[in-house]
Amino acid sequence: MKSTKKHQIHNITMEQKQQGMEMNLELPQEVAEGTYVNLAIIAHSSAEFIIDFARIVPGVPAPKVKHRVILAPEHAKRLLLALQDNIAKYERTFGTIELKTPQPPTTPPNLKV
Repeated sequence: MKSTKKHQIHNITMEQKQQGMEMNLELPQEVAEGTYVNLAIIAHSSAEFIIDFARIVPGVPAPKVKHRVILAPEHAKRLLLALQDNIAKYERTFGTIELKTPQPPTTPPNLKV
């Protein structure tokens, strides 16, 4: 029997809260454990955004894509806004996130997509 937990969504707007639009999500144990990734490759068409989450490991010639997420443009923008909001909250609590390396190129030079 798979264990699931119910979690409340925290990235809802104040307007959504006022309208009572909170929801519960089921979070299966295997998903709750998460997957570590250190690379995201983003592509888009007129209809969707595709985000491939990968892990680069030293000594391994090609990063392995762990998850692919496909979003409608509206949902991609909502994700962007939710990330901006959460980063701002994080930085207010823990301090500025310093980027130690320059912004990587859209596609790593040795990666074949």
